[in-house]
Amino acid sequence: MNTNENPPATSGSSPRDNPCLGTDSTIAALDVFADDGISYLLPYAQFLFAERISNPALEKEPEAPPEKMLIRFALADVVVLGSGLKAIERGLQKCELKFVKAADRRHAAMLNTFVASVAITLTKKNI
Repeated sequence: MNTNENPPATSGSSPRDNPCLGTDSTIAALDVFADDGISYLLPYAQFLFAERISNPALEKEPEAPPEKMLIRFALADVVVLGSGLKAIERGLQKCELKFVKAADRRHAAMLNTFVASVAITLTKKNI
């Protein structure tokens, strides 16, 4: 059961009010809101690397999000699909990315960074 509250709804017109991501220089963990409704708090102490590439699904689906990002932690892999994911990369680089979550498609046109999908895979079953 997910007892965590989603981040407050905000306007997409400002980079500071993006419903897909938030930053805070005083945090120690990334809150990942997966598409299945479960949120995961992943400590930056376990952050290994991130990889941002073009989404391979574009070849088969022209409407697919243009970018794919893999965020690897010691015990979890997070896959983010969307556009303008450089902002997420910058937040990770500074260990300031507070949360990441998908937003409704209707926000895509007004956001420089739009997250269409967030999936997480735990790499260890018995934690």
